Amino acid sequence: MDNKLFGLIGFPLEHSFSVPYFSEKFSREGIQASYRNFPLKNIAEFKELVASELGLAGLNVTVPYKEQILPYLDALSETARNIKAVNTICFCRKEGIHALVGHNTDVIGFERSLKEHLKDHHQAALVLGTGGSSKAVTYVLKELGMDYSLVSRNRGEDRISYDDLDEKMVANHPVIINTTPLGMHPDSNSFPSIPYEAITPQHLLFDLIYNPEKTAFLLKGEERGARIVNGYDMLLYQAEASWEIWNRKR
Repeated sequence: MDNKLFGLIGFPLEHSFSVPYFSEKFSREGIQASYRNFPLKNIAEFKELVASELGLAGLNVTVPYKEQILPYLDALSETARNIKAVNTICFCRKEGIHALVGHNTDVIGFERSLKEHLKDHHQAALVLGTGGSSKAVTYVLKELGMDYSLVSRNRGEDRISYDDLDEKMVANHPVIINTTPLGMHPDSNSFPSIPYEAITPQHLLFDLIYNPEKTAFLLKGEERGARIVNGYDMLLYQAEASWEIWNRKR
């Protein structure tokens, strides 16, 4: 992997976790590689990026492109194909030909982090948001056999709206997972509109956001005595899973 280039696509990327994480990892472990942010204002810019950065060996994908990237890839892992969302791209090169393979390590990261905090009574979840990240979350919940309800701004066939949420529903779902960007820096005062007064010490609130460390969503849960978890450990786990994929022998 000498002198290979890795990076992150998404928009915006001013406060990304990946560059400092991988840069420190490469320095600590003596790896001759670099990691850069590639902010794309439009997913159509992806083709130009691949054509111009010939040293690319792997990319991570963040919002808003985890689903939009799919048509630009040559193949998907089984998990990414089932979820229909990608956060890791492996650049497989054989005889000068690119094969861009999409994976989803959010599943690995979320499952490992969630299982560290689950208790026996955590049998049902509310999943706030229906974007690419929520697909990884619901995939894990299905694998764990946990009942869940999707919550979105608009009611749909497979989801309820925030207006449908009442105290009873919150009480009956002791796990609440925020997959929306509400509360992310710099908009740290925003939060999902749910009946926080129904949250109890029996609840687990999990926010995929890691910056700030405690979002307004988590702080409101903490005030009610709930166990709270941010997305930092999930990011660590998914980053290491991405690195393993990029280093697989082909």
